[in-house]
Amino acid sequence: MGALFIKYLLMNVYQFLIYSSFFFSESSFLSSSCKLLRKFYLNGLHKPGDVILGGLFEVHYSSSFSEQTFISVPQQPSCQGFDILGFRHAMTMAFAVDEINNNSSLLPNVTLGYSLYDNCATLSIGFSAALSMASGQEEQFVIQRNCSGTPPVVGIVGDPFSTFSIAASNVLGLYKLPMVSYFATCSCLSDRQRFPSFFRTIPSDAFQVRAMIQILKYFGWTWAGLLVSDDDYGLHVSRSFQSDLTRSGGGCLAYTEILPWGDNPTEYKRIVDVMTKSTARVVIVFAHQMHMIQLMEQVVKQNVTGLQWIASEALTLLEGLQISAFSPFLGGTLGIAIRRGEIPGLRDFLLRIHPKQYNNNYSENNMVKLFWEHTFQCKFSPPPAGWVEDGGRICTGKEELNSVETDLLDVSELRPEYNIYKAVYALAHALNDMLSCVPEQAPFNGNCASLHTLELSQVMYYLEKVTFTTQFGDQVTFDENGDVLPIYDIMNWIRQPDGNIKVQNVGEIKRSSSQEEELKIYEDKIFWNFESKKPPKSVCSESCHPGTHMVRKKGEPLCCFYCVPCSEGKVSNETDSLECVSCPEDFWSSPERDHCVPKKTEFLSYQEPLGICLTVTSLLGTSICAVVLGIFAYHRSTPIVRANNAELSFLILVSLKLCFLCSLLFIGRPRLWTCQLRHAAFGISFVLCVSCILVKTMVVLAVFKASKPGGAASLKWFGAVQQRGTVFALTCIQAAICTAWIVTVSPVPHKNTQYHNDKIVYECVVGSTIGFSALLGYISVLAILSFMLAFLARNLPDNFNEAKLITFSMLIFCAVWVAFVPAYINSPGKYADAVEVFAILASSFGLLVALFGPKCYIILLRPERNTKKSIMGHTTTKS
Repeated sequence: MGALFIKYLLMNVYQFLIYSSFFFSESSFLSSSCKLLRKFYLNGLHKPGDVILGGLFEVHYSSSFSEQTFISVPQQPSCQGFDILGFRHAMTMAFAVDEINNNSSLLPNVTLGYSLYDNCATLSIGFSAALSMASGQEEQFVIQRNCSGTPPVVGIVGDPFSTFSIAASNVLGLYKLPMVSYFATCSCLSDRQRFPSFFRTIPSDAFQVRAMIQILKYFGWTWAGLLVSDDDYGLHVSRSFQSDLTRSGGGCLAYTEILPWGDNPTEYKRIVDVMTKSTARVVIVFAHQMHMIQLMEQVVKQNVTGLQWIASEALTLLEGLQISAFSPFLGGTLGIAIRRGEIPGLRDFLLRIHPKQYNNNYSENNMVKLFWEHTFQCKFSPPPAGWVEDGGRICTGKEELNSVETDLLDVSELRPEYNIYKAVYALAHALNDMLSCVPEQAPFNGNCASLHTLELSQVMYYLEKVTFTTQFGDQVTFDENGDVLPIYDIMNWIRQPDGNIKVQNVGEIKRSSSQEEELKIYEDKIFWNFESKKPPKSVCSESCHPGTHMVRKKGEPLCCFYCVPCSEGKVSNETDSLECVSCPEDFWSSPERDHCVPKKTEFLSYQEPLGICLTVTSLLGTSICAVVLGIFAYHRSTPIVRANNAELSFLILVSLKLCFLCSLLFIGRPRLWTCQLRHAAFGISFVLCVSCILVKTMVVLAVFKASKPGGAASLKWFGAVQQRGTVFALTCIQAAICTAWIVTVSPVPHKNTQYHNDKIVYECVVGSTIGFSALLGYISVLAILSFMLAFLARNLPDNFNEAKLITFSMLIFCAVWVAFVPAYINSPGKYADAVEVFAILASSFGLLVALFGPKCYIILLRPERNTKKSIMGHTTTKS
């Protein structure tokens, strides 16, 4: 928008505002010129140039300026309390402009000028100064038809106060006039909808809050108090601090108190009482000097020690707090400070300051003249009435700055000045980029801007895209909200032996272009104001160690909690875990509940005592069977072997040997093949054995029947072929049952966790209960049938006494397996396998001993009885 159009709009819009009612238009927009009816007198400093930059600085602490001045006769406001540092800020901008004018690579053939104004720390004056720069101070404005021309200023460096910047930017943003503040930190100014043309070279309070939170997290302080001032600065910080702290999970606020304006000792006493009663040892303060001084008066009065203070950038470098009276309480304070920079040549420039350089007639509102009078305690002529008579002296202009002590020349801690320096260079780089425009790449409909057709929106466009690096090595660029890449120094208040406080840099925090926050703290440099000389603890509840999780205390902040151990099967491997996580299926929680360990595995192993005993017993039984088989084979021609159906005896011994061996399949970790084979081998082996016994029993009965008259014909059904066929047929039935079982629903290995949560019990599930029942049922039928037949033949003559042995053996067999069923059902895990192995071994040994024990006794120990005569039962009688 053209400068003259801005002037016209300002003179028509601002007449409705209390701070701008002195602007009036003498003619309508169609008139050929406009006249400024009233002119506001401001302390300032001006330098002409092709392009003018504006500046707003606090050169005075306060003002007796009345708002009635706007609507009454114009008068110069009475600004009071000269601020040397504020004046140095203004001179830093003058230095930066001169340095740019002497730089042939930046804005060549363009001379920068400036209009610097004093806001006197008064909103109305600062606001009026901003509007004066926007509209210009010329008495007469000639309106051109195309409303073109260079604006009075193309950008303003300032205002230093957030409230002043809010007021000015609300209006200046309507006309895209860039305003680059070097000290306004309120996060509300990042709202691009409300403040579209506001920029700043100081980090916003939003980043300052995040920097504070990073410090809290670094030292593990999760429980802190917050004190804020009762203004835009403090209230915005309060809201953002609580939300950011909660969102980051860095801690909680034990209390939030608002420090009142004015003298209010009762309220300050109440706030100190809250601080004393709280368990929080860390106190964060976002306030101004007057608030802190009144607060510290109560702290000293109540002797409140043992607190770790964290100061905002508004307090960190205030010398008014770094006094011996406060050092026992504020020593060790950590604070955020504006980035310190170096500006080569600034001190020499300040030494050359002289009123004649800027205004030869020492005009009343020349801020250099005011500085000179303040520094040398003199007045330029004509002095006020009675000045000389009261002992005052006249300024000659020959005074030398080297001859007095002044803070103006102390350039060791250039912090706001460094931000001013960057702000001026940002505007200069934006203008340079704009004037270096190539028509083919022009962003405004193929047209490049020039000084004669300059529009403020064009300056703002290039300012948003500016990027450069200072001589100090810091990158300057603005994000989408107009905020510069933030960087802060971290300062520590070191208590000196004389009681005073020295402020020292102990780290920095910044955000890189990749939006990552980098915190560096040099702990060895930090002074801690505690007996331990270590950072304090400030937590509502001690951290929950791994193996526990947090449970909130009802009605209290998130940082107040109980630590509850994780339940079995769950772990937490981090400090302050919100919940415990379940271990994977094959894992279980360690005793400390801080990690998962593989579950113990349980199965009938060859390495454990029970497994070893059963294995040895099985091999022993197999060996005995082999020995007995060898004995019978060796004595196969003896009567006792031949009389007891040697072929069936050999089959029984072989089947018993298989029974002993099949028990080994139940020992060891279950596999698919062992699960399938163990029951099949067990079932077929026992059926083979029992069927042989059954056939032998039937043969005994047939032989007895054949010994009776007319019974010889029955033996033809029990010849050798028939015996083999019967045994084979009965065994094949069991084989068919096992095959059908395995093919349909095969036994499979299974990891059972029902018995023990922390153990995996490896077992074989039968798959089909019907198949398993059929297998056992078939064996039971054969065994019972054999027992019944043998029982019927138990009283046969002595030569048929093997029926008694069969009866006894089958009695043992049935007893063992009747006891097996309930024991098997009620035995968990590996003990079920042990019970089954025990049943197999017990029944096998029972059959082996009952059937072959007496015969081996006769063969080995009573060979005289191993005769046909003895076997037939014939004895010698007396005549």
